[in-house]
Amino acid sequence: MLPVSSYPLLAYMTSNPMGMTRFKRVALDLALQSGEVLRRGQAKIRHIEYKGTIDLVTEMDKKAERLLAAGLNHAFPSHDLLAEEQLRNIDSGADFRWVVDPLDGTTNYAHNLPLYAVSIGLEYRGDMILGVVYQPVLDEMFVAIRGSGARLNGRKIKVTTERQLKRSLLVTGFPYDMHTTRHDNLRHFRKFMKKAQAVRRLGSAALDLCYVACGRFDGFWELKLAPWDLAAGSLIAREAGARVTSLSGGSLSIYEGSLIASNGKIHRQMRDIIGDR
Repeated sequence: MLPVSSYPLLAYMTSNPMGMTRFKRVALDLALQSGEVLRRGQAKIRHIEYKGTIDLVTEMDKKAERLLAAGLNHAFPSHDLLAEEQLRNIDSGADFRWVVDPLDGTTNYAHNLPLYAVSIGLEYRGDMILGVVYQPVLDEMFVAIRGSGARLNGRKIKVTTERQLKRSLLVTGFPYDMHTTRHDNLRHFRKFMKKAQAVRRLGSAALDLCYVACGRFDGFWELKLAPWDLAAGSLIAREAGARVTSLSGGSLSIYEGSLIASNGKIHRQMRDIIGDR
């Protein structure tokens, strides 16, 4: 067996446990602060901008992102940052990169639908090592550290054990360019509606992944997601025992954008339906 030093990620986490503790503490604190900003501001939305036909951004997205960016830059000035609204992105080639979505579920938020979250992920040399997703309305905090399992409000969580797709509750979403693209996920949606027990659409990929992690859903698939949609949630799902892959069943990069996440036992069945042309 190769020594720990041969695996940079494992070597770092083994030799720097206090560093991981500090990363987690800062991320939790900023998630709580950002969530409170969003919760208090939800009924006070005054300005909405459109980045595309149906892709919008509120003033609260920007306010929460400024809070996150300032907090991370203050705590970890040498780290890089990738954020959805791109107010203060930093790309210096650093070993550490924070990948954040200050408000995942903006359309829900703008319509006063209380299904949204703050998502904060941390990469080390391309590997996700920390994921934090906070749902401020329900006060639910999902957290995972690479190799340490996943937790919801401090309690360990795990995926379901359902083996049959016909008894499974699935969740999905649709791309922002669905009005103009052929790859709109509607064909997959129709097939799963006929094969699964039911399919839901919540409007927040981060929550979809966390809900697979804690057993509220048996499986999730979606196309054309952004890195900040997947960063924290994909790690949380994996650490809860989920299988998370590309649509073809291969390893997933958060920069690819399309995925299947399941309890593992229905993964092949989901992959067969998605792969059926």
